[in-house]
Amino acid sequence: MDIGAFLSGLLQAGDVFLLLAAVFFVLVFKSVKIVPQSEQHVIERFGRLRAVLGPGINMIVPFIDRVAHKISILERQLPTASQDAITRDNVLVQVDTSVFYRITEPEKTVYRIRDVDSAISTTVAGIVRAEIGKMDLDEVQANRSALIATIKASVEDAVNDWGIEVTRAEILDVNLDQATRNAMMQQLNAERARRAQVTEAEGKKRSVELAADAELYASEQAAKARRILADAEAYATGVIAAAIAEGGLEAAQYQIALKQVESLNALGAGAGQQTIVVPASALEAFGDAFKLLKGRAS
Repeated sequence: MDIGAFLSGLLQAGDVFLLLAAVFFVLVFKSVKIVPQSEQHVIERFGRLRAVLGPGINMIVPFIDRVAHKISILERQLPTASQDAITRDNVLVQVDTSVFYRITEPEKTVYRIRDVDSAISTTVAGIVRAEIGKMDLDEVQANRSALIATIKASVEDAVNDWGIEVTRAEILDVNLDQATRNAMMQQLNAERARRAQVTEAEGKKRSVELAADAELYASEQAAKARRILADAEAYATGVIAAAIAEGGLEAAQYQIALKQVESLNALGAGAGQQTIVVPASALEAFGDAFKLLKGRAS
């Protein structure tokens, strides 16, 4: 046996082995697909949907299956869009909106819609115009949270067939034209003036009420004072009447005469009094008092 032919046969067999090993490694490399955590891969076989590969290591049939689309499943934000809308009370407003979404079913997104961002923007614009058209301008300004929730729910229903989940919908601003702003400012100033006038009128009314209450209170207190004085005089009269009934009329006359004498003494003791004019009745009072005192002494 020729040694050269044997060695040549071994070399040819080694080449075949290396070729087979290379083909094996290529097949393994082509059949193993590693998908990142933030992506999902759409696999097609002869142009038809075969499977959707999730994150991690996946196996496919090499040269038959292929990765047709690599879809990011991260949350996305559409660029801020501005669209005009007319409210129920015929006010033109410009609404700035922003939508956040993420793809949950890539096979629907790939095969049912071509430009998903543009489709969502158009859908949001139509829904915003429709919803604002149902509300007055004051309601748009006051119920923005409810409007956002309504828009989000409507957008979710519209894009449900596209394998998309709308995570957030925001109304960033509601702008008005200059003419509407001027009209609103005039209305605001008029409302402020009306409130000021109402407040001033209520203050005057309250002042009058308080003054009337004060006068009424003063009258009530004066009446109470007069009633107390009347009660005191009635009581004193009763005491005097009882004393007269018990001690006799002379005791009462004595007290009256004594009071008259005391009054004259007080008049004479006043400062700057050099001349005192004594009425005739005073002399009778002195006489009566002297007689009563004399009667008591005897």
